[in-house]
Amino acid sequence: MDTEQICFEMICHVGEARSSFIEAIQHARQRNFVRARELIDSGKESYNLGHAVHAGLIQAEMEGEREHLSLILIHAEDQMMSAENFKILSEEFLALYQIIGIKE
Repeated sequence: MDTEQICFEMICHVGEARSSFIEAIQHARQRNFVRARELIDSGKESYNLGHAVHAGLIQAEMEGEREHLSLILIHAEDQMMSAENFKILSEEFLALYQIIGIKE
């Protein structure tokens, strides 16, 4: 598989993760804490898949199999970091909404 395909696989996984984390925050705001937790857990699974793909790219580079830096790889890594930030935020928002008992 070439670098572009690998990067698109990573983007797909972390994009799905980020969407799950954002949706989890929305469910937490609506006091649907069980669904929010399910979405966070699902997002973590997707994120881990993307992270594994990224780790494979790093391993291949360390073994001398990949030497070029591509714009699509930079984009994929940016998406991964964005998903990681939303992962942290979704956990924090869930905890906060549970503590303060948001009323509509």
